Amino acid sequence: MTGGTGPSRPAELGPGLPAVQLAPLLAQFAAVARLEHVTQAAALLAMPQPTLSRSVARLEAELGVGLLVRQGRTVRLTRAGRLLLASVERALGEVERGVEAARAEADPTSGRVAFGFLHTMGTDAVPVLLRDFRAAYPQVRFQLVQDYVGAMLDRLRAGELDVCLVAPLPEDDPALAARRLDEQRLHLAVPADHRLAGRRRIRLAEVALEPFVGLERGYGLRAITDGFCAEAGFVPRIAFEGEEAETLRGLVAAGLGVALLPPALVPRPGVVELEVTAPRTRRAIGLAWVAGRALTPPAAAFRDFVLSRRGRLLAHD
Repeated sequence: MTGGTGPSRPAELGPGLPAVQLAPLLAQFAAVARLEHVTQAAALLAMPQPTLSRSVARLEAELGVGLLVRQGRTVRLTRAGRLLLASVERALGEVERGVEAARAEADPTSGRVAFGFLHTMGTDAVPVLLRDFRAAYPQVRFQLVQDYVGAMLDRLRAGELDVCLVAPLPEDDPALAARRLDEQRLHLAVPADHRLAGRRRIRLAEVALEPFVGLERGYGLRAITDGFCAEAGFVPRIAFEGEEAETLRGLVAAGLGVALLPPALVPRPGVVELEVTAPRTRRAIGLAWVAGRALTPPAAAFRDFVLSRRGRLLAHD
C-alpha cells in the first residue's frame, strides 16, 4: 500500500451517481454528527426534526451502512459514520471557500475584473485607464489579457473576460455589445532612406508595389490594413508577419518593408511616419462585452468608467 490519497479528481455526475444523489443529504448528516443530537441539528438547519431524521435514514439506506447509533435523545457516530464525516467536512469546507471566492470576485470594492485589450493599447492608453480607475477603486484587482481581437472575443463569449478594448468593433455580432470610444490615426511607417521619407503626406496607392510588413491574420490591425489597401485599389504584398507592432517597426527600420501602424510614442530611429491622405487611415477603438450577461459590480463599474472616457482614450494621438 502507498500513503496519501493522491491527487483529487472531479466527481462523476449523472443520474444515480453518488455526487448527485447524496450531495443534498450530506450537510444535514454533518449537522447531526457535529451536534450528536437530531433535535438540535434540526433547529440549526431550520427544518422539522422528522424531515431531518428521514434524510439521515435515506442516506444510510443509499449507502447500505449505518452511520449513527441512537442513544435516547442523542446519537453517536459508527466507524463508517466517522469515515464519511471526515470526507464530508473537507467537501463542505471546499464549498464554503469556493462560495467565498466567488463572492469576493463580485465585491464592488475589492473584486476582480478580467480585462482584455490590444497589444498596441498596452503601452499608453491602458495604463492610464487603470491608474485613473484605481484612484476611485483602489482595492479592485485586474486580470490583464493581451491578445489579438478574434481570440479575445472568443474568451469574452466564453465568460473568461468581462470586457475587451478592441479594434475593429464587433458590430455584426448580436451576442456582443460594443461602444465606440475613440479614433486612432494610422501612419505609414517607412525606412528613413525610403524614396518617400522626405514627404509629409502620401496617398496609400503610392506604395502599392512596396513590400509590407504586417501582423498575422486574425489581428484586428491586419484586417484594417488589408481593408485600407483594398480601398486604395491593391492587395498588400506581405513580406513579413509578426505579433507585435513594435516588432513591425523594427522590420521597417531594417528596410524590410512599409507598414500601417499607430503613432509611435517614442520616435524609432530609422523610421519615418507619413500621414496618409487617401484613404482616411483611422481605426475605431471601442469597448465590447457580452450583451445580456450581467457583469459583476466591479466589472460594471470599470465598463462605465471606460465608457465615460469616450473621445479621451487616446490623449497622445
